Amino acid sequence: MTFTQAELDYLATQHLGRLATAGADGVLQNSPTGFRHNPETGTIDIYGRAMGTTKKFRNVRANGQVAFVVDDLASVDPWRVRGVEIRGTAEAVEDHDPPSPYMSREIIRIHPRRIISWGVDPAQAGMEGRDV
Repeated sequence: MTFTQAELDYLATQHLGRLATAGADGVLQNSPTGFRHNPETGTIDIYGRAMGTTKKFRNVRANGQVAFVVDDLASVDPWRVRGVEIRGTAEAVEDHDPPSPYMSREIIRIHPRRIISWGVDPAQAGMEGRDV
């Protein structure tokens, strides 16, 4: 299993993350995106309305290195942050059946290589990072 159960439970409650990509020229981009965990592939799949026309899709096609962060504030009093960072490689997939009719047939599929999480597992204090 790529993700822990606590990480999967947390990701299932969230709707947005931020995807960092780099173009062929090395210029970085960070984009807010919706996402879904794909249990069949162990990946994070990112869909969109016109995904195939976006800079992030072109960046993934040119340079598949990505980082994806999902985080939030569980509480401000006391201050308690939680989140999951996923570093890995991504592929620009075309002709994929979208989960909704308003989404395009292109997706970005992230294959995790390193996962760092914090505050998502009550049994784990601090940050936890591992290669997968």
